[in-house]
Amino acid sequence: MKRGKSRSTDGKDEPAILETEDLDRRFSKKQDPDTISLASVTAVTTNVSNKRSKPDIKIEPSSGRPLDFQISVTVIEARQLAGCNIDPVVCVEIGDEKKYTSMKESTNCPYYNEYFVFEFNLPIDVMFDKILKLSVVHSKNILRSGTLVGIFKMDVGTLYAQPDHQFYHKWATLCDPDDITGGNKGYLKCDIAIVGKGDTIKAQLKDVESKEDEDIEGNLMLPEGVPDERLWARYYLKIYRAEGLPKMNTSIMANVKKAFIGENKDLVDPYIQVLFAGQKGKTSVQKSTYEPIWNEQIIFTEQFPPLCRRMKVQLRDSDKVNDVALGTHFIDLQKISNDGDRGFFPTLGPAWVNMYGSLRNYTLMDEYQDLNDGVGEGVSFRARLLISLAVEMIEMSSEEVVINSEVKVEGVPNIADNATGKIEEFFLFGAFLEATMIDRKIGDKPINFEVTIGNYGSEDEAPIKSQQTRKKGGNSEDSELIQAGSDDELDYSEDLMSVSSTPVMKPFITDRNYFHLPYFENKPCIYLKSCWQDQRRRLYNVNIIENIAEKMEDGLNDVQEIIKTEKAFPERRLRGVLEELSSGCSNFLNLANKDQNLAGVTKLDRERLKLLMWEMENMSQQAKSMRTQVKKKTVKDKVKEAHDFLQKLRFLADEPQHSIPHIFIWMISNGKRIAYAKVPSQDILFSDTPEECGKDCAKVKTIFFKLPGKKSFGPAGWTVQGKTEVYLWLGLNKQRKDFLSGLPNGFEEKKSGKGPGAPPISLTYMMKQVFQLRVHIYQARSLFAADFSGLSDPFARIFFSCHSQVTEIISETLCPTWDQLLVFDNVELYGEASELRDDPPIIVIELYDQDAVGKADFMGRTFAKPVTKMFDEHYGPPRFPPQLEYYQIFRGNCTAGELLAAFELLQIGPGGKADLPPIDGPTDMDRGPILPVPIGIRPVLSRYRIEVLFWGLRDLKRVNLSQVDRPRVDIECAGKGIQSSVIQNFRKNPNFATLVKWFEVDLPENEFFHPPLNIRVVDCRAFGRFAMVGSHAVTSLRKFIYRPPDKTVNNWSAMGVYSEAKVNASDAVVKVDMDDDNEKGKKKQNNDEDAEEETLDQTMLDWWSKYFASIETLKESLKKQEGQKADEEQIDLDSDGNKKKKGKAKDKNKAPRTDSEPEKKKQKMDELKVYNKELENDFDNFEDWLHSFNLYRGKAGDQEEQNEADEDRIVGKFKGSLCVYKLPLLDEMGRDLNHDSTMGMFQNIPPNEPINVLVRIYIIRATDLHPSDINGKADPYIAIKLGKTEIKDKENYVSKQLNPVFGKSIDIEATFPVDSTLTVSIYDWDLVGIDELIGETKIDLENRFYSKHRPTCGIPSTYSIYGYNVWRDPMKPKQILAKLCKDGKLDPPQYGPGGRVKVANRVYTGPTEIEDENGLKKPTEEHLALAVLNHWEDIPKVGCKLVPEHVETRPLWNCQRSAIEQGRVEIWVDMFPKNQPAPGPPVDISPRKPKKFELRVIVWNTDEVILEDDDIFTGEKSSDIFVRGYCAFAVFKKDIFLWLKGQQEDKQDTDVHYHSLTGEGNFNWRFIYPFEYLIAEEKIVISKKETMFSWDETEYKIPARLNLQIWDCDHFSADDFLGAIELELNKFVRGAKTAKLCSIDMILKENEMPKVNIFKIKRIKGWWPLVARGEDDEIEITGKVEAELHLLTAEEAEKNPVGEGRNDPEPLEKPNRPDTTFLWFISPLKAVRYLICNTYKWLIIKIVVVLLILAMLALFIYSMPGYMVKKLLGA
Repeated sequence: MKRGKSRSTDGKDEPAILETEDLDRRFSKKQDPDTISLASVTAVTTNVSNKRSKPDIKIEPSSGRPLDFQISVTVIEARQLAGCNIDPVVCVEIGDEKKYTSMKESTNCPYYNEYFVFEFNLPIDVMFDKILKLSVVHSKNILRSGTLVGIFKMDVGTLYAQPDHQFYHKWATLCDPDDITGGNKGYLKCDIAIVGKGDTIKAQLKDVESKEDEDIEGNLMLPEGVPDERLWARYYLKIYRAEGLPKMNTSIMANVKKAFIGENKDLVDPYIQVLFAGQKGKTSVQKSTYEPIWNEQIIFTEQFPPLCRRMKVQLRDSDKVNDVALGTHFIDLQKISNDGDRGFFPTLGPAWVNMYGSLRNYTLMDEYQDLNDGVGEGVSFRARLLISLAVEMIEMSSEEVVINSEVKVEGVPNIADNATGKIEEFFLFGAFLEATMIDRKIGDKPINFEVTIGNYGSEDEAPIKSQQTRKKGGNSEDSELIQAGSDDELDYSEDLMSVSSTPVMKPFITDRNYFHLPYFENKPCIYLKSCWQDQRRRLYNVNIIENIAEKMEDGLNDVQEIIKTEKAFPERRLRGVLEELSSGCSNFLNLANKDQNLAGVTKLDRERLKLLMWEMENMSQQAKSMRTQVKKKTVKDKVKEAHDFLQKLRFLADEPQHSIPHIFIWMISNGKRIAYAKVPSQDILFSDTPEECGKDCAKVKTIFFKLPGKKSFGPAGWTVQGKTEVYLWLGLNKQRKDFLSGLPNGFEEKKSGKGPGAPPISLTYMMKQVFQLRVHIYQARSLFAADFSGLSDPFARIFFSCHSQVTEIISETLCPTWDQLLVFDNVELYGEASELRDDPPIIVIELYDQDAVGKADFMGRTFAKPVTKMFDEHYGPPRFPPQLEYYQIFRGNCTAGELLAAFELLQIGPGGKADLPPIDGPTDMDRGPILPVPIGIRPVLSRYRIEVLFWGLRDLKRVNLSQVDRPRVDIECAGKGIQSSVIQNFRKNPNFATLVKWFEVDLPENEFFHPPLNIRVVDCRAFGRFAMVGSHAVTSLRKFIYRPPDKTVNNWSAMGVYSEAKVNASDAVVKVDMDDDNEKGKKKQNNDEDAEEETLDQTMLDWWSKYFASIETLKESLKKQEGQKADEEQIDLDSDGNKKKKGKAKDKNKAPRTDSEPEKKKQKMDELKVYNKELENDFDNFEDWLHSFNLYRGKAGDQEEQNEADEDRIVGKFKGSLCVYKLPLLDEMGRDLNHDSTMGMFQNIPPNEPINVLVRIYIIRATDLHPSDINGKADPYIAIKLGKTEIKDKENYVSKQLNPVFGKSIDIEATFPVDSTLTVSIYDWDLVGIDELIGETKIDLENRFYSKHRPTCGIPSTYSIYGYNVWRDPMKPKQILAKLCKDGKLDPPQYGPGGRVKVANRVYTGPTEIEDENGLKKPTEEHLALAVLNHWEDIPKVGCKLVPEHVETRPLWNCQRSAIEQGRVEIWVDMFPKNQPAPGPPVDISPRKPKKFELRVIVWNTDEVILEDDDIFTGEKSSDIFVRGYCAFAVFKKDIFLWLKGQQEDKQDTDVHYHSLTGEGNFNWRFIYPFEYLIAEEKIVISKKETMFSWDETEYKIPARLNLQIWDCDHFSADDFLGAIELELNKFVRGAKTAKLCSIDMILKENEMPKVNIFKIKRIKGWWPLVARGEDDEIEITGKVEAELHLLTAEEAEKNPVGEGRNDPEPLEKPNRPDTTFLWFISPLKAVRYLICNTYKWLIIKIVVVLLILAMLALFIYSMPGYMVKKLLGA
C-alpha cells in the first residue's frame, strides 16, 4: 500500500493508491485498464478498523485576526432620479465612514465620475458584515442635511463574493425606505471593488469612448441569481427565551449589592439586540434573571432577496454605564433559504441557537470580550436562545401596507415546551489515552483536563435546572426515539454523578521543550449526563454528507498527488472517487428520509430535507455521468469539476439549527485555564447506522490545544500548548451500550458506581506492544528564514508517543539534507497488535532554528503516519521498505516548506531486536553515531552534470553599511559546488568575466527527490574576509533539466501555407470594397452619417485613434470570452433555479456582439495589443534563457501572508541560468562546427559586455490612483529612474485627478548592465512639504533586451511608411526576419513572385505594394516579411511568439501601504542599441487638445405646457412661461456671485410669456454656449477652480448635455418647475416635425427612436417633449418645446457672430404673442379694459339687459295703479 503525502499529513488512513505494478498484478490484460474502476481496489485495501481520525494541521485560528482591506468606489452617474429640478449629491457610506460627491444642480441625470477609497484593518467577519450604502440626497449643504431621494445598500461580504470581488459599470437601484410603495427612485451607475491583502485586481478597461448603449435593466448591481425586481418583505424574528446565561458579578459586586438591596438577586438584566441591513432592533430588558423570557418579535422591513447576508443576534446585559455583550449568534440567510426552482424563503425554528464567547467565570476586565461580540472563535458556551425567523412578502395592493420601513417590536404568544422537540438525556464519554507535548511554560505545575457540553461539566457553576424540570413535564405521547430498538437500549436511569475532569497530575519531562503526563497504562475517563432536545435527525443527515465529503476530499487529494508525482493512471483513481460519491449520494437517499414526524421538526427541517434529497440525487447522476467522461487527457479538468461537488457538499453539510452545543476541552494548569480545544457535537454523535455516526465518534482523535482569543495570533499560537489522544462518544443515555466499542482493545474498566451500566472512571490496559520506530529524515526545502542572514540553522524534532529525538543541526541553509535515521527503541503502545498495524499513532515533526543564544525558534510542523510491520510479517515489497514522501510543513495557517522523509514502525517480537530488519547504510559514509538513511529507502543516485551560466549581479544592497564591491557567487547542490569568478568592480561592471562553469554531482534518479540548489553571494573583502550578501534556494531543478529534442519533430513532410492577406496585411487594400458592399442595406441617414464619420476619421486619425480602437477590440474579446464561458456553464447546468440567471447572463454577453457596425469601423484603422497586465506575464518573465534569482537576507516576517515580508528581504538579483543533465550525454552537440566547448549547453548567447542603449519610455495614463490629499484627490506627476538618471516631471502635474492622462515620452540613454532596472513612479504634488509617493512599478530592461521574444520594439500588425501607424523600428521587417533566420541557423527567407515568401519550408503570402503619402504605390517585400514575423511562433525549433506593438498595464505598489495595489499605469518601453541606426522621432502620444465649439440654441415656441396658476379674478388656469437652458459644459463667466451661490452651470433664460391660457408660448430667443470638446472621447473638457481657495484649475471630462426646462414665473415666490428634457448632444432623439407628432414615447422608448449626433449633422430643428414625475411618481409629459440647435466651430462662430436673446448681430424677430400676454401691474388700464371688454363683455350686456327689463317692470308696477285709477274714474 502506498502512503501518500496527503494521507500522512492528515494522519488518517485513506483509500489506498496502488502502484502501477500492483495494478498490473490484479488486473489481467484481458480488461482495458481505462475501463477498470479503483473503487473495488480501494474498498479492499482500506483499513477496516479505522479507529483514529485525522488531526487538524493548521493550529492557529485565522478568524478574528485583523486584515487589510481597501474598497474603491467610482460614482459615475445617475439616471431617472425621482423628484423635480433636484440638486443631487451622492453619499457613499461604509460602516461609519462617509464621503460625498460634488452637487449637481437642476438635473435628474447627474454625471459625477468621482472616485473614493476606503481603507480598513479589521477581522474578515467584521469587515464582511459592514454595510455599504449608496444614497442620493437632494440639496445638501453645510446648513442642511438634505432630502433623501433614494438609497441602495448591501454588505461587504456580498461584494467580496462577486467574481473578481467587484461590480463594474453596474446600476444600483435606488429606493426610499420611508416610502416602500413608491417603487424605484432612480439608478446610480458605479464601479465598486474590494481588495484584501494578497488579492489580485482584475484590470478593467476604462471607457474612454464608450459608445455602447446603456442597458440599465440588463446591468443592475445584483449578484447572480437575484431577480431584477426585488420586492419588499417583512422579516419576523421571534425571540422567546434564553437559558444558561453566565453568572455576572458573582463575587465582589454581589456582596456590595446585597448589602444595599438586602437580597441576592441574579445580577444580569438581559435583552436582545438584532442588527440587519443597517437597521437595529431591541427587545425589552428583563430585570435580574438568568433565564429571561421575552416572547417578542422584531419586525424588519427590507427588500427581498436582501443583499445583506447575515443577521446579527446579540444577547446583551443592560447597564447604566455601559451595556455589555454576553454572546452573539449570526443567522446566515443563505443557509436557511434556497433561491432555486425548488427554493424556499428564509425560515428558521423555532429552534435553540447556541452562543459562544469568552470564559463563563466573571472578571471585571474581560480580556476575551471581543469573542462575545462575535469576533473570533468562542472558547466557551455562553447561553442558548430560542428563536424563529419567518419572511413574508408585502402585498402592495393591500390597504394595510405601512409606508415606511421602521423596525417594530411586538409581543407574541408563549411557545409550548415541546415545540422544539422532546427533551432527552444524553451521555458524553471521553477517555484520555495520551497527553504529550505540554508546553514547558506550564509543565512544572499540576495539570488536568476539563470537558464541558453547554454549561454541564463546568466547575464554575451548576447546570441548567429548568431543562430537568421541563423534561419531566414533557409530552409523553411523542413518537418513539430515532431508530429506537428495545434490544439496543437499556435502562441507565440511575443517578450518576458526572465526572468532567481528569485527575490532577504532575507532568514528566519529554525533552527541553515539552512535557507529558504519565498516563502509561492507566487512562483517565470523563463522563457527563446532559439534557437537550432530541433533534439528532438533523445531525445524522449532516454527518452522512460530511462523511461523503471527507472520503471525496481524501480521494481528490490522492488524485492530485498522483498527477503531481506523474504516476500512472490518475484517471482510475478519479473514477473510483466519483463512484464512491455516486454510491454515497444514493445511500443518503435511503437513510435521510426517516423519522420526520417527531416533535420539534421545523419548516426548515422539511424544506432542507427536500433540498438535500434533490441535490444528492442530482449529484449522484452527475457523478455517474462524469465518471464515464474521465479520460487521461481530461483528468485535470474533471478534478476541478469534482472540487465543485466537494464545495457543494460542504455547504449542504452546514446545519443552521444545531441543537446540541459544542464540546469544549480545557487544559487547566494549577487551577487556571490555559488552552482549549473545541469539538463539534455532531462529529462525535453516535448512531446505530454507521453512515450516520459523526466522523470522530468512537475514534481516537488527536487534539492540539491552542490559546484562547488574541493570544493565539502570531508565534504564540504556533506553539503547541498540549497534544492529547482522546476517545469521545456522545449519544442518548439509553444507547450507551457500546460506548467503549471504539477504544483500542485490551483494557480493564475501573468503575466508581455500581450496576452493569456504570461508566468507568479510568481504563487500565493489560495488553502492551513493544515497537521500534525508524524515522528516515532525508531533506527539506523552502524552509522559513529564521536568522537575520536570511538563512536558518535547522534541525528536526520528532515526537512519537512519549518519546522525542532530534536530528543534527545543518548550519546556514533553507534546504537542509540530513540524510539521517533516527531509531526509537522500546516504544510501548497499548492495545491489540492488529489494531496498531492498521491505526498507528501519528508522528509529529517540528522544525526549529538553532540559535547560539536563547531558545530555538519554531519554524514549522507536519504530521505523518508510520507504515507498521508486525513481527510475523515479511519485510519486503510492496509495503516495505517505505518510500520517501514529501510532507507539507505548516507554520500557523501558512505553508513553510516541505520535508522529505519516511517512517516505519516495527514490532519487536519474542526474539527481540535480533529479528528486526537490519539497517543497511551506505558503506562509504562514516558519520560517527549518526546513522544515514538505509540503502533500500534512500534514493537511487546517478551522475549528473550541472552547468551554471554566470551572467551578473544586480541591485545589491549594502552589507553592514558597506557597499558591495567584489562579489562572488557560490553554487552548492548535494554537497558539491562551484564558485564564480570575482567581479572586480561591481559599480563599474556587475557582470562576470567567466560565463559558464560546471560541476558533477550524484543526484537521485527520481526528479522529485532532487535536492535544492543553493545560490549564495558573498562580498570578498580585504584580509581574506567574506561578508554574506544574500542567498537564494532553487527548490526544484525540473525546469532546468536538459531533455534531448525529439527528432521526429523535424520531419516536415508538407509545407504549411499561411495567407496573411486574408488576416491582417491586406486590410488596407481590401477593406474599402468590403465596406461598400456591407453598407448598401443601411438607412439613408445612417449612410450619410457613416460617410461623414469616415471623412472625419481620415482627418483626425492619430495614435490615440489606434489606442481607443484597440481598447474596443479588447473589450469585445473579453465579452466573447465571458459569453463562451457562460455557454459552457449553460451546457453543464442542471435544472436548478440558477439556470434562468445563467441564460440571462449569456444573453447580456451576446447582445453587444449583434451590432456589426463597430467591427466595420475598426477595419478602417490599424490596432495595437492592449495588455491589461504586465507584459512579462504573457512571456514567462522574459526568462527564456536568462533567469533572475532574487537574493534574500534577513529574518522572514511573521505575517500570515509572506509576500510583503519577502519583498523587504530582497537585497539584489543574480542573473544567470542552470542546465542539468545526466551523464553520459547521448546528444552529440559537438557535430556543430560552431559549437563552443567552453559554453557547454549555453550556445549562441550574446556577449555580456556593456552596451549603450537608448531607452524610450511612453507613459500614457494612470487609473484608479490612491487618493493622497484631504479632498480625496491627488495631483499626480511622473518620475522616471534608470540607474543614476532620475527625471521628475513635477512642472506638468495633473491637478486633482485620480485618472490622469499624461501622454509623455521620455528618452534616456542607459548602459547595460549598470542601468538595468527602470522604475516608473507616480508622486502626488504638494504645494507645501515633501511630495508623497503614490506608487511605483519596476521593469527589468535587461531581460527584455536579451529575450528572444524581441520586446525591444513591438512588431506592428501592418507596415506603413507614413501616418499614425508609421514603422518606428530602425530595422525594417526584412532585416529583422533575416537576422532571426541567421540567429536560428535557418536558410535565408526566399521571396518569390505572386506575393509569396518561404521560411523553414513554410510559405506565407501577402501584398507586395505600399502606398506613400502622395498616393503612389511602390513595390515592397516588407509586408511579406512582416507576415512571417507575426507568425514566427509557428516556425519549428527556433520559433517563438514575438512581442507585438502594445501597451501594457502595470500595477503600482507602495511599500508604506501594505500589499494592496495603489493604482495602475499604462506604458510601453522601446529600446534601441546605440551601435545600430538611430530610431526616428518618438510617437506623438501627447493628450489630445479639445476643439472649441459654439452651440447656438434658438427656442422658438412651446406648446401644451401644463397650466399652474389660477387667475385671481376668474379662476382661469394659466401659466407665465419661460424656458431655461443650461449646459454642463459652458465656459463660465468668472463671477464671484456664481461661486457664492454654489451655481455650477451657466444658466440662460428666455423672457416670460405671460398669461398663457393654452400652454402655448412664443419666444424667438437665442442661447449661446461656447465649449471645448474632445471628439474621440466624446467628452467636454472643463478647466476651473473648485473653490476660490484652490491653487490651480482642475480639468474635468463630462458628457456633452443640453438641458432645456420650462418654468412658471412667480414674482412673489419661487418659480415653479414644470418639466425638462436632457439631450446628449452626440446621441439624442431626432426632434418631431410638428407638435402633434411630439409624444412622450420619445422619452420612454428612446432606444427605439432614430438618433442624431449634432457634431455630425451640425444643425437640427424640431419639437421635443418636456417631462416631469407626477404625484404617482410616473413620468408625465408637461410640455413641448420647438428649438433649433446649431453647432459651429470657434472659427466659424467668430466669422458669423450672433447676439444672445434677440440682440444684434442677426437679431431675431419679436414673437407675435396674443394681447393677453401682459403684466397687470405694469398696464393697469389695459388690464381693466381687457378684464371688462374681453372677459366680461357678454356678462355685462346680459346684466344691462336684465336691469333694463327690471327697471321697466318696476316702472310698470309703480305706475300701473295710478293709471288704472285714472281709467276707472275717467280722469
